[in-house]
Amino acid sequence: MLGGLLYEGISGRITIVSWIAVALSLIEIAVLVRNRWSCPLTTLAERLGSDHGRVTDIFLPRWVADHAFQIYGAAFAIGFVIFAVRLLTD
Repeated sequence: MLGGLLYEGISGRITIVSWIAVALSLIEIAVLVRNRWSCPLTTLAERLGSDHGRVTDIFLPRWVADHAFQIYGAAFAIGFVIFAVRLLTD
């Protein structure tokens, strides 16, 4: 979703896929806001027995897992800005 939004924004190819990516991104942001900026999977992991509630450390390096919100948040912001600029200039 994030990759698709960035790719289509950079390439200037705004399609239905772009709009689906935007909608899914906004839904994801709404879920995070509702959960006080905590991933719902963290709560689920803790309920299932995880001591620290981390789910990203399974497949990401530790540094990336610790900074996931900052990294993906910046990528979302860049993607939205590129998308908005493409919409307004085309």
